[in-house]
Amino acid sequence: MSLKDRVSRELLPYVQQPGQYIGGEFNQLARPGDWHAAIVRVAVAFPDAYRIGMSHLGCQIIYWLCNHTPGVCAERVYCPWIDAEQVMRDRRIPLFTWDTRQPVADADILAVSLQYEMGFTNLLTLLDLAGIPLRSADRDDRHPLVLAGGPQADNPEPVADFVDLVVIGDGEESMAAILQRYAELKASGVRRRDMIEVMARSFPWIYAPALYDVRYCADGSIDAVMPRCNGLPATIERCQTHAFEHAPFPVRPLVPYVEVVHDRISIEIMRGCPQRCRFCHAGYTKRPVGLRSVDRILEIAEEAYWATGHEEIGLLSLSTADYPNLHELAERVNARFASRHVNISMPSLRIDKMLQHIPWMANSVRKSGLTIAAEAARDRMRAAIRKKVTDGNLMDGLREAYKAGWRRVKVYFMVGFPGESDDDIRGIHELSVTMSELRREIGKGPAEIHSAVSWLVPKPFTPFQWAAQPRREYFERARRVLADLSRSRRGRAVRIKTHGVERSILEAVFARGDRRLSAAIETAWRHGARFDGWDECFDFDLWRRAFDETGLDPDWYAHRERPRGEILPWDHIHGGPRRDYLADQYEDTFRQIGLPLPVLADEP
Repeated sequence: MSLKDRVSRELLPYVQQPGQYIGGEFNQLARPGDWHAAIVRVAVAFPDAYRIGMSHLGCQIIYWLCNHTPGVCAERVYCPWIDAEQVMRDRRIPLFTWDTRQPVADADILAVSLQYEMGFTNLLTLLDLAGIPLRSADRDDRHPLVLAGGPQADNPEPVADFVDLVVIGDGEESMAAILQRYAELKASGVRRRDMIEVMARSFPWIYAPALYDVRYCADGSIDAVMPRCNGLPATIERCQTHAFEHAPFPVRPLVPYVEVVHDRISIEIMRGCPQRCRFCHAGYTKRPVGLRSVDRILEIAEEAYWATGHEEIGLLSLSTADYPNLHELAERVNARFASRHVNISMPSLRIDKMLQHIPWMANSVRKSGLTIAAEAARDRMRAAIRKKVTDGNLMDGLREAYKAGWRRVKVYFMVGFPGESDDDIRGIHELSVTMSELRREIGKGPAEIHSAVSWLVPKPFTPFQWAAQPRREYFERARRVLADLSRSRRGRAVRIKTHGVERSILEAVFARGDRRLSAAIETAWRHGARFDGWDECFDFDLWRRAFDETGLDPDWYAHRERPRGEILPWDHIHGGPRRDYLADQYEDTFRQIGLPLPVLADEP
């Protein structure tokens, strides 16, 4: 029986929502026969559920690029949900590609997008179900090259033992170059294991973790990271897409059969962000900013609309408000699509910029809800983290939004910034109430305010890369303070929801961790850790057990202030601004709020 038939008969009848496994979606590019005829076969993998992976624009771009490269066939792979994984293990069904049901183990390249620290265990699920040894050192010429990219690849050390190659930076130019080089090496008869070193020597933005040794100090910090072979670079550079306007883009995106997180046309109008909020990893690494012209955006939107029938177009970037031609784009998109009843969404539009476009937005954007990333409740703290929003322009923008018909607002806050005070925490509730009551000024009832509070996770290549994440007790106390304030009679239309503390601590462990953590990831996975980003699956006890068994201290990774002179696990990767610039920005955080820097030695 073929693998295709086995999936249809032995898997689909026994899982929840089988529609997420059937493949064959509208605009699928890979066709039967393409896989076997291809010179290079690529499995484009997203280590999370289908409904998340199908919403990820980056994977669609790589899928589109590969399948428009002569001699290359790419098929998609997502992580089977827990019920499907169990059926596949019980019936010994190997991990398959979604497009035409090919064994993932038969790919030349398994390209995995690492978007989130909590997807690390799902990476191991993908490898194991495919029959690929978890550890790079245990693979041979029968196995695909395991290639990782995405934002979490900027510090790939926690998964260093599991991946063969890591791409630092953008995927368009790097993937095109890898496909060409792989085809050349394959035609020349180069063995798979030898390709790893050849690739690492060929491109300055490829990192092969197994070809680098890490030496540690007595206190556990890093003493040195050294290439094992002569000729390998001591530092890895970032790959950047220089011609963003003309970068490959899926103008006929895949249309899922089942509901996914973002069921819409997604168009990246700008890559990078000029704001550089001090906690934001993407703002410091996605540089320089790349722009698409209004003409090109409209061309993509028109073709994608006719290819999909979607009724929403998302104009996406880290900070859509800073797109320099936003007014022209807004006018022209509205003129083109308003009569077709197509909704236009700008998820990252700042409230102060939205004010300038209210006349257009009032007629063309659904009033279901407005989203604001305030991050901090006080102007003082926003200035310290370089969040360029003040109470004044926040309220001016909201007032106009309420006049235009909005009545529900979701506001994002973060707790745990260096120098934060109790007043900053209480201010979250106070500002939420003020935003709600502001709607009374136009003769309406209070607005519904849903405030989502997350906990700071210091990230590599940001000024906060040296900062200690506050301990669990701090976050739990902040949660209690906000809960007590929410129970008061003031602000009945305000709802405050906080993220899980334990997951945020684990994120901090892996965000700035080293390669010794690979042992903890594998141990937790073997104990059953799966889909750690999902509340119904996350079990911190599994991770406690894993850290105990591997002798690793998560507090040392998450809650320790790094000395300025300490070698950080990602220092051999040039993924962002200069170190001295980041250090000055970190110190300025404390200058902005009038507090002294933490007293630390210059050297570890």
